[in-house]
Amino acid sequence: MRIILLFLVSLVLTACSGMPDNITPVKKFELDRYLGKWYEIARLDHSFERGLEKITAEYTLREDGGISVINRGYSPKDDEWNVAEGKAYFVNGDNEGYLKVSFFGPFYGSYVIFELDEENYQYAFISGPNTSYLWLLSRTPTLPKEVINRFIQITKELGFSTSDLIIVNQE
Repeated sequence: MRIILLFLVSLVLTACSGMPDNITPVKKFELDRYLGKWYEIARLDHSFERGLEKITAEYTLREDGGISVINRGYSPKDDEWNVAEGKAYFVNGDNEGYLKVSFFGPFYGSYVIFELDEENYQYAFISGPNTSYLWLLSRTPTLPKEVINRFIQITKELGFSTSDLIIVNQE
């Protein structure tokens, strides 16, 4: 019975740290260039971000070699800022944009950077473990329309439900 339970727990944890079949993490990833503050431009809806605006993510290096993650979002309904602190670690090595992130103890979820402005690190397309998780991040609160349109086109072709995208109010 213990073996079955252990198998099921590991299966669930592995499923959360996987990625959609058609997603490939970026290669030649440079963590030092990725660290810092990012603005959430678009996302698919999830309970942990529902109703939030002005969402940012800040990435800093941890002493243990991992990455500290601080997500902030403003709730106009509650007139308060929500903050979530987490940690992330590379899955296959620090030169690939494939990480596992945790905000809740030992439970990790995928953070897959599958498109990145490799020249200037000004925008990133992020997936979670399946096509229900999707984010467009930017170094600035706005992005050129061409980048947003490209994000929508590429992610739609990859099987994400782009009709459900939320454009985040950053004002």
